[in-house]
Amino acid sequence: MRLSGKVAFITGAAQSQGRSHAVRLAEEGADIIAVDICRQLDLVAYPMGTEDGLAETAQQVEKLGRRVHAAVADVRDAAALAAVVDAGVAELGRLDIVAANASVCTVQPFEELTPEIWQTTLDVNLTGVWNTCAAAMPHLLDAGGGSIVITGSSGGLKGLPFLLPYVAAKHALVGMARSLALEFADRGIRVNTVHPTGVDTPQGHSPVLPGLLERRPDLGPVFMNSLPVARIESIDVSNALVFLASDEARYVTGTAFPVDAGSTIR
Repeated sequence: MRLSGKVAFITGAAQSQGRSHAVRLAEEGADIIAVDICRQLDLVAYPMGTEDGLAETAQQVEKLGRRVHAAVADVRDAAALAAVVDAGVAELGRLDIVAANASVCTVQPFEELTPEIWQTTLDVNLTGVWNTCAAAMPHLLDAGGGSIVITGSSGGLKGLPFLLPYVAAKHALVGMARSLALEFADRGIRVNTVHPTGVDTPQGHSPVLPGLLERRPDLGPVFMNSLPVARIESIDVSNALVFLASDEARYVTGTAFPVDAGSTIR
């Protein structure tokens, strides 16, 4: 129960890593504010979270004896996101942990990269994280400090072909986290990024990438892990999140924490 008495705000909580984070943090004693857009974006080629999925996340948290405030909101909508956080804090009493997890992954060759794909990916993956931090920061300050953990990617630490806007956004998150970590260190707020390799989720099974790599087999090794596993599990990322959110990491801030099976050391 390393997080007993704490409240965590998690975006993208209707499935996959977001649900895993909510359940794992609840196992450690945290109450949960869970948010998801709960609809499909046309340019995303894999199934996104749903309202039923968000309800399932809430049920799994409640089965652990923890309280949960779940709401539908788009991380691109700063006002809606702030309203959800405010309501969650009013219900649960405080905010200590932020898991800025929501993202989309668009995969295409450069020639098929449209302004809409570029802008939407950056709006969700970069501006959406900024909106998440901005909504949470006043409540973290009221609590006397806290931990923000931003979900990056191995693509936030190295280049990945066919994922240009995704990689651009994930690289930018590292700079955002380090800058926030510096600015808020005197107020007890720690900010870190966690960088998974491919995860066994709908987002981690691109229906597009295999075909592109068949035409460019020379690029296949870029996506390989060093450890003998094709993908990690959501729980592997959640366990890293628990550590970074807990007092065990009280002097860990501004770090880019790889959970990548050695993909970025190749």
